[in-house]
Amino acid sequence: MSTLLGAISVLRYSMLAKILPYPSTNFRGQGFQSKNEFLFGRFDMQLKLVPGNSAGTVTTFYLSSQDTQHDEIDFEFLGNVSGQPYTVHTNVYSQGNGNKEQQFRLWFDPSTSFHTYSVVWNTQRIIVFTNNEAIGVPYPKSQPMRVYCSLWNADEWATQGGRIKTDWTKAPFIASYRNFNANGCVSGASSQSSCATKTGDPLNKEAWQTQTLDASDRNRTPMGTTKVYDI
Repeated sequence: MSTLLGAISVLRYSMLAKILPYPSTNFRGQGFQSKNEFLFGRFDMQLKLVPGNSAGTVTTFYLSSQDTQHDEIDFEFLGNVSGQPYTVHTNVYSQGNGNKEQQFRLWFDPSTSFHTYSVVWNTQRIIVFTNNEAIGVPYPKSQPMRVYCSLWNADEWATQGGRIKTDWTKAPFIASYRNFNANGCVSGASSQSSCATKTGDPLNKEAWQTQTLDASDRNRTPMGTTKVYDI
């Protein structure tokens, strides 16, 4: 298991990302990242999102490289006013190009307990999971990426297109993270993956390396009834 670093509070085995109002700054939020970079793998995180009035906040679990033309696989959770559902926002960047956005309304309350969110990234495809419900999307495959998590204010666009702003009287906004697991190919300084031999062939076969969307995944579409948009 990779250790996460950053400006976070650690309580037992949970990690807390917290937003506080800082009027003197334009960016408000906290986050943390994995020590290692990975070129393919399966990444799992349990999250409990900001409860109550979370409008304007964005809680994230994503992978990203740091090159100018970066690759990125996004899980973003867009807050809402009390009683309204969270929106999951996904996107994939390859060589700096995104425009693969999808948005869905969650069919459960993600703020009352921990739920597991997963990314499977192999040489052929990306599959993202919410409580083991799978969605297939296009993929990047050339740049190693770190795992990042954050909670930040984006009230100019996050909730109902920016119409609903963050209510700072409700601060602090707290999201909890726990049980991070990375079963992936650690990328070394020589750009050689820990999963590959010198010929580039897989060193250890793992289920995620060949995982696909099976027939039951393709036919099981609880999110399809709550899709907001698909670009």
